[in-house]
Amino acid sequence: MGDAARHLLQSFEALSETDRREVLEALLRRAAELPYSFPSDDELVQAADQVFQELDRHEAKG
Repeated sequence: MGDAARHLLQSFEALSETDRREVLEALLRRAAELPYSFPSDDELVQAADQVFQELDRHEAKG
């Protein structure tokens, strides 16, 4: 994630709950209009691997 995206998320977190909901609704509406292709099998395997590695790290801290 780039600096601009991190700054955007920090700014989002600083909003009131009402404003966060309104921004989220606007983003979801825009996201629904974006072209989307389903992830490949390799992309799904990579994402699952990342999830399981994070779970393993979390359990190791236990």
